[in-house]
Amino acid sequence: MVIKGTIVFFGSGPVAAASLEYLSSYFTVESIVTKATPPHHKGIAPVEQLASRLQLPVVFANNKQQIDDLIDSRKFHSKLGILVDYGVILSQKVINHFEMGIVNSHFSLLPQWRGADPITFAILSGQQKTGVSLMVIEPSLDTGRLITRKSIAIKPDDTSVGLTCRLIELSNQLLHEFVPLYMSGKIKPKRQPHPDRATYSRKLVKDDGLIDWKKPAVEIERQVRAFRGWPGSRTKFSDKDIIVIKAHVSRDKQTVLDTLCCDENYLVIDELIAPSGRTMKAQDFLNGYS
Repeated sequence: MVIKGTIVFFGSGPVAAASLEYLSSYFTVESIVTKATPPHHKGIAPVEQLASRLQLPVVFANNKQQIDDLIDSRKFHSKLGILVDYGVILSQKVINHFEMGIVNSHFSLLPQWRGADPITFAILSGQQKTGVSLMVIEPSLDTGRLITRKSIAIKPDDTSVGLTCRLIELSNQLLHEFVPLYMSGKIKPKRQPHPDRATYSRKLVKDDGLIDWKKPAVEIERQVRAFRGWPGSRTKFSDKDIIVIKAHVSRDKQTVLDTLCCDENYLVIDELIAPSGRTMKAQDFLNGYS
């Protein structure tokens, strides 16, 4: 059943595409605002590809100024915008263009882990739970008033890839349930609790993936799970570049690939990506590259 009213969707990347596909089943999407695919990237970006498949109108804006110019040049009729995984802080002018503002689904329990990569930093920090926060955005970094938020447990073996999938499902549920309540005036957004305790994540770079063997084994194991996909946890073994994709902490040394960290524990490497690009068990790598 399509919910009465229309929205303009702001988003870019696979998380945004997954959210848009779900939202398009329940909301009338007036237009999609997304980033243009960089010239050096092959293929079509996920949101643009989905828009083509669903036959939804799409416009491109890569930064704050381009979005301002877009608002100056055209009139959206929707009262509400929804933003997921866009990576641009919008100006007050853009927010004011929509009678009810713009709702953002942020994948953390705000004010915890404001910023670009809350999922990775939730795993890196060893948290036992995270969640999704729906907020009405302000022209600053994730400081908006909360419509709702809900938590889920972080499992001991959660990777950023798997946790992202579960958070997308939770986000879709909250958007479906609470956006109509907000649009009808049945929910009034509230200020974020304890803003003075806010923590911040940042956008990762490739060099973040280099394993620092001076760190405790438990921290490196969390890094392996958090950096699954991007930027990957990279190291050298006998002058060969490998990417560790699965590991666990142990007090007993089990294979030559294990590395003793600065505490009493070993990091046992279970799976890796070899220089050939092939994913394999650590023992198979030893057998083939010894």
